[in-house]
Amino acid sequence: MAWKVLVQAQRNFWRKVEDRLTGSRVLVVAPEPFYEDRGTPIAVCQLLRALSQLSYEVDLLTYPVGRDVEIPRVRYLRTPNPLGLRQVPIGFSLRKVALDLLLLPELVKRLSTGQYACVHAVEEAAFLAVLLGRRFDVPVIYDMRSSLPEQLAGHLAFRLPFVQAALLECERWLLRHADSVVSSSLLAQTVRERAPKARLREWRHASALPTAAHSEAAALRAELRIGPLRPVVLYCGTFESAQGLPELLTAISHVLAELPEATFVLVGAMGSGGGTTIERGHADLVRKGSLRVVKRQTWERLPAYLAMADVVVSPRTYGDNLPLKVFDYLTAGKPIVATDIPAHRSVLNEDRALLTGVWSPELARGIVRLLRDRPLASCLAANARSYAQEHFGWFEFVRSVRDLYEEVDGAR
Repeated sequence: MAWKVLVQAQRNFWRKVEDRLTGSRVLVVAPEPFYEDRGTPIAVCQLLRALSQLSYEVDLLTYPVGRDVEIPRVRYLRTPNPLGLRQVPIGFSLRKVALDLLLLPELVKRLSTGQYACVHAVEEAAFLAVLLGRRFDVPVIYDMRSSLPEQLAGHLAFRLPFVQAALLECERWLLRHADSVVSSSLLAQTVRERAPKARLREWRHASALPTAAHSEAAALRAELRIGPLRPVVLYCGTFESAQGLPELLTAISHVLAELPEATFVLVGAMGSGGGTTIERGHADLVRKGSLRVVKRQTWERLPAYLAMADVVVSPRTYGDNLPLKVFDYLTAGKPIVATDIPAHRSVLNEDRALLTGVWSPELARGIVRLLRDRPLASCLAANARSYAQEHFGWFEFVRSVRDLYEEVDGAR
């Protein structure tokens, strides 16, 4: 009976979508290399697919770096690339500043056409969008992926108290003047504290990764030269410092002291740099076959890696945004070991993950426990999958996007 009710609700939802006026054009401004298989670009891609499914016409204004993804009703508008940049690192950089400045004339040009019902601005692009949105009378949604003061505090020049105070005031201004704010559940509390009157919604991103067959996982083990009986501990994601890789790497020796056959697979190395540095710094682990460092994989390849894993880890040490990998971990129904920080607590608890301290011995104890206690691991994995199916389905995500845009339209 419950299944029939859900199916009917979905039918009614799509009927309403089909009945609404089509052709509304939205400008999405993403100061990111799009598309790349990493956090924010993945989230933006989900947004584009949802808007397309809701019959919006979408222009994506983004960097000249990345690749196009074919999505119906989505048009790509890329800024010029006078510096010939081919790569943009995660986080603050002079390259990012230069590309952000190139967004300004393009944004003025697009808004001056008067064809947009709304601007959806991601991260720092919202400052320009809000200023220009008032000039051209276009509502602006601020897609808040992180807190500006915290994000920049990792750089020495932005740690000074007066600089942090100025950044905080800038963020407050943006939160107060955006027509709507959409953020992760953890950032929602920050928004409420800094701008109590802001119109706020929370993201619950969908994970639509398919399930890989056992044969695919077996083939991947063979490709990586990992024996069929060796337990695999998997990390997927970027190799930036906030993700906690130094602590995870230090934890490996503690785990091997208890379980010498364990193999750690780290997926997400760039073509050069981080992955090579890790391999050089842990050459003994690589030589023994206890560590595999794999370059960043396409979205289509991730299910096989997840299927191969006995335990998946998210060792993030700080930060107010939830790593998108956690949604994939939950959907895959794998036993999760995650550090007990507020970002993880926004979707994880003791029923669907083993939460540990952020330091390597605590992380190692959690990994060893799940590798040894298979009933506990199976219970956590089943709870994780059930939670994901209930809260992170595609239908729920599309509906949340529809509600967000209808709220902004209704407010105007």
